[in-house]
Amino acid sequence: MAWQDNSGGNRGPWGQGPRPTGGGGGGGQQPPNFDDLLKKGQDQFKSFLPSRFGGGKGLAIIALILVGLWASTGFFRVQPNEQGIVLVFGDWDGQLLGEGLHWNWPAPIGEYDTPRVTEVRKTEVGFVTLESRRGDMENEVLAESLMLTGDENIIDIDFEVFWQINNAGFYLFEIRDPEETVKAVAESVMREVVGQTDLTAALTTGRSQIEGQARSLMQEVLDSYQSGIQVQDVKLKKSDTPPEVIDEFRDVQAAGADQQALINEAEANANRILPEARGQAAIIIQEAEAYRSQVVNRATGEAARFISVYDEYRQAEDVTKKRMYLETMEEILGRVNKVIIDGEAGSGVVPYLPLPEVQKRAGGRS
Repeated sequence: MAWQDNSGGNRGPWGQGPRPTGGGGGGGQQPPNFDDLLKKGQDQFKSFLPSRFGGGKGLAIIALILVGLWASTGFFRVQPNEQGIVLVFGDWDGQLLGEGLHWNWPAPIGEYDTPRVTEVRKTEVGFVTLESRRGDMENEVLAESLMLTGDENIIDIDFEVFWQINNAGFYLFEIRDPEETVKAVAESVMREVVGQTDLTAALTTGRSQIEGQARSLMQEVLDSYQSGIQVQDVKLKKSDTPPEVIDEFRDVQAAGADQQALINEAEANANRILPEARGQAAIIIQEAEAYRSQVVNRATGEAARFISVYDEYRQAEDVTKKRMYLETMEEILGRVNKVIIDGEAGSGVVPYLPLPEVQKRAGGRS
């Protein structure tokens, strides 16, 4: 098919006539015929084929070979430290491929990805590590590190989060920016945990508890996002008061230490004095109980004796009176130095004879 001009002259496809050539003659050069060019191209392509590949059969075989080569580009290998996922027309079927050789539709129908899942990644919160020739340098990010404690004090905390991928599909498709997501969740969770902790505990004995609570709560939040991320550890690099109030805080800490020292001293004195007082109180109680038992037993015995004497007195009043009289005189006179003279036998005794002195002398000679 030649390009024709309505005026009768041959013109090019843009409505211009053919350019004159350098040769003589008044006739212009005609434009090429596209049908002829296509036929010549087919003839030249067939000339490269063997003689037995004639017609459409040879073209079909070539097409099959090309399709096979295209399909072979769909093979890929998943390494031991990777998880594989495949997409067909941009859609993930939810499967995770393990180590080995796999196949998926080549582009543009399908594609694959093999992120490393055993690599431990690190996210820094509160500071940024910059690499330089002189070594790594850490720059503070106060907007991330300054937090409010449970007793309404300000604390400066820098920490690191170590995490891995445990589901490559969720990691790639459920969250838009995994690095920023982990950092935002870590900062939010740490502020919540520190907001429930007193300043003294956050600076001293409560650091390990803060790390454990933050790791557990971070994992809960990331699981709720279906992020495909496993938090391995949370480490506090720095836990201190802001530089602007560090001197005042040290004064408060020193006063608290003095207070605790006085409390410990008072408790030591109490531990020493109280056992002694309790021992003395126990001794007094035991002595009082022994004295009470003694008095009660004595009174009980005397009462029993009085009752027995009274019973005897009721049975024989004269005999009892005489016996009581004799016992009383025996008790009284038994301690007196005396001489007893019978009335009949002692009628011849000289009344002024010092009988007690004579008795003492007689006892001394004997």
